[in-house]
Amino acid sequence: MTRTLHITIGTRPDRSGLEETLGAIDAGEDVASQPSRLSIESLATFGRIFRPTNLELLEAIVEHEPDSIRELARLVNRHPPEVTENVHELADYGLIELEEHGRAKRPTIWYDEIEFSGDIPLRDMDVGGDVSVAP
Repeated sequence: MTRTLHITIGTRPDRSGLEETLGAIDAGEDVASQPSRLSIESLATFGRIFRPTNLELLEAIVEHEPDSIRELARLVNRHPPEVTENVHELADYGLIELEEHGRAKRPTIWYDEIEFSGDIPLRDMDVGGDVSVAP
Protein backbone atom coordinates (compact mmCIF):
# COMPACT_ATOMS: atom_id res chain seq x y z
CA MET A 1 0.00 0.00 0.00
CA THR A 2 1.37 3.40 -0.96
CA ARG A 3 1.51 6.00 1.80
CA THR A 4 1.03 9.50 0.41
CA LEU A 5 1.68 12.87 2.00
CA HIS A 6 -0.72 15.45 0.50
CA ILE A 7 0.68 18.98 0.34
CA THR A 8 -1.28 22.14 -0.42
CA ILE A 9 0.18 25.57 -1.04
CA GLY A 10 -1.26 28.85 0.17
CA THR A 11 -4.33 27.38 1.82
CA ARG A 12 -5.36 26.97 5.38
CA PRO A 13 -5.96 23.45 6.63
CA ASP A 14 -9.55 22.24 6.36
CA ARG A 15 -10.70 21.77 9.92
CA SER A 16 -14.36 21.24 9.16
CA GLY A 17 -15.66 18.35 11.18
CA LEU A 18 -12.72 18.46 13.59
CA GLU A 19 -14.89 18.98 16.66
CA GLU A 20 -17.15 16.08 15.71
CA THR A 21 -14.18 13.82 15.07
CA LEU A 22 -12.56 14.71 18.41
CA GLY A 23 -15.89 14.14 20.17
CA ALA A 24 -16.21 10.71 18.57
CA ILE A 25 -12.68 9.80 19.65
CA ASP A 26 -13.42 10.96 23.21
CA ALA A 27 -16.58 8.82 23.18
CA GLY A 28 -14.54 5.77 22.15
CA GLU A 29 -16.08 5.51 18.70
CA ASP A 30 -14.21 4.26 15.66
CA VAL A 31 -13.14 7.12 13.41
CA ALA A 32 -12.10 6.72 9.78
CA SER A 33 -8.53 7.78 9.20
CA GLN A 34 -7.93 10.86 7.09
CA PRO A 35 -5.12 11.29 4.58
CA SER A 36 -1.95 12.91 5.91
CA ARG A 37 -1.82 16.55 4.87
CA LEU A 38 0.67 19.39 5.10
CA SER A 39 -0.40 22.94 4.33
CA ILE A 40 2.39 25.31 3.31
CA GLU A 41 1.53 28.96 3.80
CA SER A 42 3.27 30.53 0.81
CA LEU A 43 4.99 29.86 -2.46
CA ALA A 44 8.22 31.26 -0.96
CA THR A 45 8.11 28.70 1.85
CA PHE A 46 7.33 25.94 -0.64
CA GLY A 47 10.34 26.94 -2.74
CA ARG A 48 12.62 26.99 0.30
CA ILE A 49 11.49 23.60 1.59
CA PHE A 50 11.58 21.84 -1.77
CA ARG A 51 14.80 23.36 -3.11
CA PRO A 52 17.09 20.88 -4.92
CA THR A 53 19.41 20.32 -1.93
CA ASN A 54 16.47 19.28 0.27
CA LEU A 55 15.02 17.04 -2.43
CA GLU A 56 18.43 15.39 -2.69
CA LEU A 57 18.32 14.74 1.08
CA LEU A 58 14.83 13.22 0.88
CA GLU A 59 15.91 10.97 -1.97
CA ALA A 60 19.06 9.86 -0.12
CA ILE A 61 17.07 9.07 3.03
CA VAL A 62 14.63 6.90 1.10
CA GLU A 63 17.29 5.20 -1.00
CA HIS A 64 20.01 4.57 1.62
CA GLU A 65 18.22 4.73 5.03
CA PRO A 66 21.20 6.37 6.78
CA ASP A 67 21.75 5.73 10.49
CA SER A 68 22.66 9.35 11.23
CA ILE A 69 22.70 12.88 9.87
CA ARG A 70 26.48 12.58 9.54
CA GLU A 71 26.07 9.51 7.33
CA LEU A 72 23.45 11.36 5.29
CA ALA A 73 25.91 14.25 4.82
CA ARG A 74 28.52 11.80 3.57
CA LEU A 75 26.03 10.26 1.14
CA VAL A 76 25.24 13.63 -0.45
CA ASN A 77 28.84 14.88 -0.21
CA ARG A 78 28.01 17.93 1.92
CA HIS A 79 29.22 19.32 5.24
CA PRO A 80 27.39 17.87 8.29
CA PRO A 81 26.45 21.29 9.79
CA GLU A 82 24.70 22.31 6.54
CA VAL A 83 22.87 18.98 6.30
CA THR A 84 21.89 19.19 9.97
CA GLU A 85 20.29 22.58 9.37
CA ASN A 86 18.37 21.30 6.33
CA VAL A 87 17.30 18.11 8.12
CA HIS A 88 15.92 20.09 11.07
CA GLU A 89 13.99 22.34 8.67
CA LEU A 90 12.48 19.27 6.98
CA ALA A 91 11.65 17.79 10.39
CA ASP A 92 10.01 21.05 11.51
CA TYR A 93 7.61 20.74 8.56
CA GLY A 94 6.96 17.05 9.22
CA LEU A 95 8.63 15.85 6.04
CA ILE A 96 11.05 13.66 7.97
CA GLU A 97 11.25 12.26 11.47
CA LEU A 98 14.39 12.09 13.59
CA GLU A 99 14.70 8.93 15.65
CA GLU A 100 17.17 8.58 18.50
CA HIS A 101 19.78 6.06 17.33
CA GLY A 102 22.39 5.81 20.06
CA ARG A 103 24.03 9.21 20.28
CA ALA A 104 22.97 10.06 16.73
CA LYS A 105 19.66 11.05 15.20
CA ARG A 106 18.46 8.86 12.36
CA PRO A 107 16.40 10.65 9.65
CA THR A 108 13.43 8.61 8.44
CA ILE A 109 10.54 9.15 6.07
CA TRP A 110 7.17 7.50 6.70
CA TYR A 111 5.58 8.13 3.26
CA ASP A 112 6.27 6.70 -0.18
CA GLU A 113 5.18 9.63 -2.30
CA ILE A 114 4.19 13.29 -2.15
CA GLU A 115 1.15 14.71 -3.87
CA PHE A 116 0.98 18.48 -4.44
CA SER A 117 -2.24 20.38 -4.94
CA GLY A 118 -3.53 23.90 -4.71
CA ASP A 119 -3.73 27.02 -6.73
CA ILE A 120 -0.88 29.44 -7.26
CA PRO A 121 -2.33 32.95 -7.50
CA LEU A 122 -0.55 35.28 -9.91
CA ARG A 123 -1.86 38.41 -8.16
CA ASP A 124 -0.77 39.38 -4.65
CA MET A 125 1.60 36.43 -4.59
CA ASP A 126 3.95 36.12 -1.61
CA VAL A 127 7.12 34.90 -3.30
CA GLY A 128 9.52 36.15 -0.68
CA GLY A 129 11.23 38.93 -2.57
CA ASP A 130 11.32 40.94 -5.72
CA VAL A 131 10.30 39.22 -8.89
CA SER A 132 11.26 40.45 -12.31
CA VAL A 133 10.25 38.98 -15.61
CA ALA A 134 12.44 39.49 -18.65
CA PRO A 135 10.65 39.88 -21.98
